[in-house]
Amino acid sequence: METQELVEKYFRPGRLPHIWCPGCGNGIITGAIVKAVDKLGLNQDETVVVSGIGCSSRSSGYLDFNTVHSAHGRALPVATGVKLSEPRLKVIVCTGDGDATAIGGNHFIHAARRNIDLTVVLFNNNIYGMTGGQYSPLTPTHSKATTAPYGTIERAFDVAKLAEAAGATFVARATTFHTQLLTDVIAKAIAHEGFSLVEAITACPISFGRQNKRGGAPDMMKWQRDHGVVLAAYNKLPEDQKEDKFPIGVLYEAEAPEYTKEYDKVIAAAQGVQRTPRSEES
Repeated sequence: METQELVEKYFRPGRLPHIWCPGCGNGIITGAIVKAVDKLGLNQDETVVVSGIGCSSRSSGYLDFNTVHSAHGRALPVATGVKLSEPRLKVIVCTGDGDATAIGGNHFIHAARRNIDLTVVLFNNNIYGMTGGQYSPLTPTHSKATTAPYGTIERAFDVAKLAEAAGATFVARATTFHTQLLTDVIAKAIAHEGFSLVEAITACPISFGRQNKRGGAPDMMKWQRDHGVVLAAYNKLPEDQKEDKFPIGVLYEAEAPEYTKEYDKVIAAAQGVQRTPRSEES
């Protein structure tokens, strides 16, 4: 489907142009989500997009699905409620590095632990872009922010490893430079039954880039190009060459019982009846 057709089908009329800053990659990620949905042929009325608060979370307002723009850090419990009430729905969560791993960190690890069938697309721009340029749990060590004018001394989470350790059964990473890969891994994440995380590396040239002298948006995109390495090639690199690189693609995939199906078994046991899992009902 051509770009204009995608916009007309999946975006709400009158909501564009968007409010993101020049050079921001959030529009690219939102476009990749739409392309993934289209690739899978999902029914828009049976697709839900939930977001929290932050630059990334503005995305839900533009998309013509069932959408919820929830409170800061609370996208995952809201999405969990939606999925538990109607397991047949496809639920996608748009969140940011601060929204998901700071105020929403507890919700993040427990949603992964439960292995509930949600697809989390985490827009990682390494900073709180909307609220003043503070550092987040994913801001690289020694990077500058308004709350760390001399550089943050905290170690950043590797959110992909965090998700895997917490129990997620699908973990992937891509960048806004690697747009086709980003679309592909989001589609795979949506199709996967269980908790899925896609870390989408994106540029914030206005705040993170400016404070850390990373240059403009083109320079930050080139950085993604030069530092993101497809997993198979990354694994072949000598250890000393991995220091300034990061793997992209599907990083981890496994199978485990999915939460809503297990919950339906509890309901059936309590009622003393046999029942078809709600996710399989028409």
